[in-house]
Amino acid sequence: MTRMIKSDSHVHTAFSTDSSTPMEEMLKAAIGNGYSSICFTDHMDYNFPLVYVKNALPGQELPFFLDVDAYYSEIKRLIPLYPQIKIRTGIELGLKEDAKDKCMELLNSYKFDFVIGSTHLVDNTDPYYDIFWEKTDEKTGIQKFYEATLENVKSGVDFDVYGHIDYITRYTPYMKKLRSNNLFDEDYYLSITGNFLDITEEILKQLINNGKGIELNTSGLKYGLHHPHPHEKILKLYKELGGEIITLGSDAHEARHLGFGFDYVPEILKACGFKYYTEFTNRRPEMLPIH
Repeated sequence: MTRMIKSDSHVHTAFSTDSSTPMEEMLKAAIGNGYSSICFTDHMDYNFPLVYVKNALPGQELPFFLDVDAYYSEIKRLIPLYPQIKIRTGIELGLKEDAKDKCMELLNSYKFDFVIGSTHLVDNTDPYYDIFWEKTDEKTGIQKFYEATLENVKSGVDFDVYGHIDYITRYTPYMKKLRSNNLFDEDYYLSITGNFLDITEEILKQLINNGKGIELNTSGLKYGLHHPHPHEKILKLYKELGGEIITLGSDAHEARHLGFGFDYVPEILKACGFKYYTEFTNRRPEMLPIH
């Protein structure tokens, strides 16, 4: 029988704008579930538009801005209290052109164990919001998302893996309509994955050439997509192109979602051709066998 992996490398806490879960609560959940390791990867999205904050006030701090010193202080407090689990420091950087210099300065100023690069904004708008789709048709919107991702991958920001490469697929208007009715359309999902495989392949090749990896993010399962991020077709393509570095994360923002769907992960990875998964410490990858 395949053994469940007990390490989560993509976890958010109250240090992220979109979570209210205390770091210690997430840590206790990990220990309660028998985890050997956890990596906190709270959001830092420089220059995220304030327009998305309800009742925003002039001069208000932008959303998704991480107080890095407070984050480190809390981890420093927790490490001696919970010696039974390895606590790793991480960050999820929302990448875009006007944030590149700030991201690079941050990474030069702090020593993280693990850095995820992600695309959350296209034309300074998050596809999560309906306003994004009011300005574009589906095909153009998805294409622009992947084009932005390719530019982010080429930007020179020193991340370790790229997060949820097909993030946009869960937010297309049709997909959101399906999800709101607890429905799923496999043929539709396959089409919006397959129709953009050419540019996806270009992204994957660039990542591999740069020595960077990708993650298997199980939030797609949590959101009712029946597949992880990225879709298995993309995971297989990455492996076929020579990709080896693949981390595992639930993208949990609540303790109850920590490790969500991890019982399926070993078989997903094996079916896509992987024999190892990756954990980062001090920005160095460790390849761990899938049992």
